[in-house]
Amino acid sequence: FDISANLMSMGALDFGIIIDGAVIIVEFTLFQFTRQNTTLAKLSGQKLQLAKDRIAGNASNRMIYSAFFGQIITLIVFIPILSLSGIEGKMFIPMALSFSFALIGSILLCFTHVPALAAMILRPEKQTKYKLSDRIMAFLEILYLPVLQLVLHYKKTTLLLAVGLLGLGLFTFNKMGGEFIPTLDEGDFVVQPILRPGTSLTETVEFCTKLENILINTFPEVIQVVSKIGAAEVPTDPMSMEMADITIQLKPKSEWVSAETKEELADKMKEAMSVFPGIEFEFTQPIEMRFNELITGVRTDVAIKIYGEDLQILFDNASEIKALISNVEGASDVSVEQIVGLPQMNVKYDRQKMARYGLNVADINDLIRTAFVGKTASVIFEGERRFDLVVRFDQESRQSMESLEQIMVEIPTGHQIPISEIADIGIKRGPAQISRDNTRRRIVIGVNVRNRDVESLVEEVQQIIESSINLPDGYHITYGGQFENLQNARQRLMVVVPIALALIFLLLYFAFRSITQAIIIYSAIPLSAIGGVFLLWIRDMPFSISAGVGFIALFGIATLNGIVLISYFNELKEKGVSDIKKRIVEGARARLRPVILTASAATLGFFPMALSASAGAEVQRPLATVVIGGLASSTILTLLVLPVIYMVVYGGKSKNGLFKFGVKMLLVFMSISLFPFTSEAQDSSITLDRAIELAKTNNLELRNAALNIENQKALVKTAWSLGETEVSYTGGQTNSELIDYNWEIKQDFGAPFHQSSVSNFMKLIVDQSEAEQQLVGRKIELETSLAYFGLAWRQHRYQLIQKDFLQYETATKIADLKYQSGESNLLSKVMMEAKYEDLRLMLQQASADKIAAQQNLMKILQSEVLYKADLDSLSKVEVDFNLDSLFDY
Repeated sequence: FDISANLMSMGALDFGIIIDGAVIIVEFTLFQFTRQNTTLAKLSGQKLQLAKDRIAGNASNRMIYSAFFGQIITLIVFIPILSLSGIEGKMFIPMALSFSFALIGSILLCFTHVPALAAMILRPEKQTKYKLSDRIMAFLEILYLPVLQLVLHYKKTTLLLAVGLLGLGLFTFNKMGGEFIPTLDEGDFVVQPILRPGTSLTETVEFCTKLENILINTFPEVIQVVSKIGAAEVPTDPMSMEMADITIQLKPKSEWVSAETKEELADKMKEAMSVFPGIEFEFTQPIEMRFNELITGVRTDVAIKIYGEDLQILFDNASEIKALISNVEGASDVSVEQIVGLPQMNVKYDRQKMARYGLNVADINDLIRTAFVGKTASVIFEGERRFDLVVRFDQESRQSMESLEQIMVEIPTGHQIPISEIADIGIKRGPAQISRDNTRRRIVIGVNVRNRDVESLVEEVQQIIESSINLPDGYHITYGGQFENLQNARQRLMVVVPIALALIFLLLYFAFRSITQAIIIYSAIPLSAIGGVFLLWIRDMPFSISAGVGFIALFGIATLNGIVLISYFNELKEKGVSDIKKRIVEGARARLRPVILTASAATLGFFPMALSASAGAEVQRPLATVVIGGLASSTILTLLVLPVIYMVVYGGKSKNGLFKFGVKMLLVFMSISLFPFTSEAQDSSITLDRAIELAKTNNLELRNAALNIENQKALVKTAWSLGETEVSYTGGQTNSELIDYNWEIKQDFGAPFHQSSVSNFMKLIVDQSEAEQQLVGRKIELETSLAYFGLAWRQHRYQLIQKDFLQYETATKIADLKYQSGESNLLSKVMMEAKYEDLRLMLQQASADKIAAQQNLMKILQSEVLYKADLDSLSKVEVDFNLDSLFDY
């Protein structure tokens, strides 16, 4: 298949997985030999060999079923990996092919070589407690059997704990973050200083020389420093003169004295180079820099791209974003693409003065062009060679503003005046470069990621930008670099993983002819994911495509032990062991050795990868970590949870109801086991009514209006309030010798109809608040409708252009064939190709407009989902929108 022996094709092979099928067959063959030791001890010679052949054949026939389907399932799950494309495809397809070829060879040998060799070499052995293997298994049985009895007694608790662990694993994974592919440590640095636009080659060379001296003299880890300025003769990497790539070759880490890690060394180097004010530095690695640049067009790990027309608006917003995200944890080397700031000599003509002097613009332009660019004045001959004699200012004068201002212009009267008399001359900052993606102008804010995963950093940056930056209409932001690669690869995994899981279930059904038993074994897959997630978290590794491939491989491997266990339960049932608890305990005890042995072999095979610190191990380490952790949890939970599920499903009268429970377990698994790869659905369709409903639900202004109405309604009840009631008492000899008692109660009822007026006024305020709420709602409906119909129009336009584009693509091929066969001329072919190219550019622009409209609708809906309009539902919508109703209040 023309695959080279490389890091992934050979380094990622796990010999433990390859021998799993052979382990099952050999273990059971030896078990049968030992079991029939008394009979075999009486035989010798050819009779003994024939008896061994028969026993080995029967044992292989009984176990080949489990071994074959276990390895076939492992083989099947690697097939979806072959559908990966891009960088992840180039990295993991060789691994999938190597695994597949090795497993195919292993399956063939399990049918032929392994049983024959087992019959030839293995011999009956007496069980003795003095053998190391027997002592190990006896110890494990002492630990395992009481625990098995305990979980069988507390079945509900066991299942709840398993589901709880699964939920905890899901929660842990969601907090883990993600990255595309782990960064390989290349051992060297590349530093790209960003100088001010317009810096000359001489200044850049001088600056780079000073920088080289600082690095070599300050850091003993540096072997040499090499700078590359501008573009090479073959401009595969075009750069201006103010840009340079400074490659720093480092000694091995064992010889470092200034720092212990590359991140620490980069920080110290940046601090040492900070003696140059106003200069930004981007740290990366030689291969990584080219890798990022070839894939995404930028050199940094994350590219925040702003699209729009006005370069100054782009630069101002990019500078504001840089200031906002510079202090985000993990964001390093934040830089803005220098698209403005190039100093230019600007000549602005005063046309009224020029008219008074009788001059025209073309003549003055020709004079300036002659002074700074040159004009042919004569011809020089040297022998037969001919050269143009060009007249222009010398080098020094071409750099001087005074020289431009003192250019003498001859007027029709024969006199001369300086050009400064008829023009305003000054320095103006102009565009330094104009970068485009899909014909649209853009600027890039580059961010390198250190000591943090890419996904969580981008999510935090997105939240900051969305809450703080308001772009004008027609401008939008996208996120590229490694984050874009991660999103694309994850979307592909969202397709291939369900295919792999469906194939596993299909094979399990074919193996056992029972949906129930297929579901029971299938439950080993989410149980295995628990350990993979936890071990990634313990080792502080984010989710990556490498870890995702590890999960795919793990799902196939995890089913093998379940097949071995359940198939033996079925065998005991056929032998007449009707008591289900006895069947489970006896079967689990007999299959303890092969289950532990197969899991241990596969796990130990990945240990070198998981612990390796050599070059390239960064890519293999997450894959191996997932498989090791997953197999550890899968083995433990398979030996404990699977027997419980088997007992619940087949435990008597509750069989039918618990069969439904098993189906629900499958559905839960289908949703949970995909959690490494699922994300909120992107580009989902939405109707206009649903969009308006979502916009109103999420709109904070509308919520505030509703709360204000509730507040005003509560105040209405306070309108009917009487004034203060005064009670007074007087006692004593007031008018006579007798003691008088005088009580007085005073109540102010206010002016007539005052209370009802206040109540009516408060109700009017409530009505006003309700009117304001209705106005806000109508405003939201208007904004959402306009954005929705704008998106629908752009979607429909994109579809029409795409349809024409596909037709012209076919027509162009036909025109080319006709031209090749002589049926048409070159002009027809060229015209067809030109129209095809025009449509291609129109399609790109239509796609960009559609994305911008989607983002605008997403902003109005205050949602994270990039919706598209449901064009089919629009044919049923009757729009009756009265703009005058907005001003009723």
